[in-house]
Amino acid sequence: MNNELHELFLDELADLLNAELQLTHALPKMAKAAQSRDLAETILSHLAETEQHVVRLQRVLSSLGAPPRNRTCKAMEGLLSEGAGQAKERRGSTALDAALIAAAQKVEHYEIAAYGTVCAWARQMAHTEEEAMLLETLHEEKAADEKLTGIAESTANLHAEQAGDR
Repeated sequence: MNNELHELFLDELADLLNAELQLTHALPKMAKAAQSRDLAETILSHLAETEQHVVRLQRVLSSLGAPPRNRTCKAMEGLLSEGAGQAKERRGSTALDAALIAAAQKVEHYEIAAYGTVCAWARQMAHTEEEAMLLETLHEEKAADEKLTGIAESTANLHAEQAGDR
């Protein structure tokens, strides 16, 4: 199969693979910077999932008989750079965890959009097995986003706000 949608699909999968690889390097730093144990554990738990996302993407590409494509996900580079800058600016601040969550959720929302797209393309091209693997990752990304929202709403945002009232 060598149509334009298929080529676009392969490019996006390569982009996602690079994005996930970038995350495997960034998430340990985020977990170390987190002030709350709950946030650090959530980030480390998602790191384990992210490592599986890499494996899953490699399986998808292999099942499609796709040769490796070297792509750099510029969007992920930007999101991670912005998040690192926020964390550095907020180091020692009661708003650090809120800033880390905001950065992590920007990443999750990017991934949700990208995985949603490749799932739709896989479905369009009748790549049923690949779609199932990609959907599994999409569901994990959405769950990670929900977990981050829960931490933000239950503790991180409140902690940052109350510290400002002192």
